[in-house]
Amino acid sequence: MTLAYATDNHHATPAIADVMSRLGLRMTFAKDEEIFCQDEDADLIYIVVSGAVRTTRLLSDGRRQVGSFYYPGDLVGLETGDTHRFSAEALSESTLLVIKRSALKAFAGDEEIDRAIWEATRRELERAQEHLLVLGRKTACEKVASFLMDLAEREGADEVALPMGRQDMADYLGLTIETVSRMLTQLQGASVVEFEGCRRFRVKRWDALERLAE
Repeated sequence: MTLAYATDNHHATPAIADVMSRLGLRMTFAKDEEIFCQDEDADLIYIVVSGAVRTTRLLSDGRRQVGSFYYPGDLVGLETGDTHRFSAEALSESTLLVIKRSALKAFAGDEEIDRAIWEATRRELERAQEHLLVLGRKTACEKVASFLMDLAEREGADEVALPMGRQDMADYLGLTIETVSRMLTQLQGASVVEFEGCRRFRVKRWDALERLAE
């Protein structure tokens, strides 16, 4: 099996994708099943083959923060330290390729692993900055519009799958689930997007969505 990869630094580099395709263990996780947990030793590396993954962190007061979402081709669990800063769970039934970090280093080479770690670090910083920009938006509607715009641009299509639920969106955007639902209804009422059930939407007015997401 050959894994696709792209220039997005969320994705595995060609050499790492090739090694994991040949040597990685294929594992399937049920919806909401834990893949790895917060503060666990980061001795395994994962590539999403199908489905989607969310990373979460429990705060000291018991609240949950969603860190990011990962999709097919994305590299998950490559840490700069020895432990995972976030937990990871499957958003839906998902298949991942798993390999020990030491085995990947032996086959892909130190230089390739070092480059992957550097790219992962850079991408983590970029994602953190993007997340801060979203959290810092003035209105809830702008936050939700930005989130939908990101998904639409990732898929490059008018019809977009929404693998995460309303609570995941709320915990990622720093909103309540009631506010997220209200903003989605507002965007649909304004004919900016149209929902086909809870887990799929269509962009009807790209210009309006882009203005809100700016």
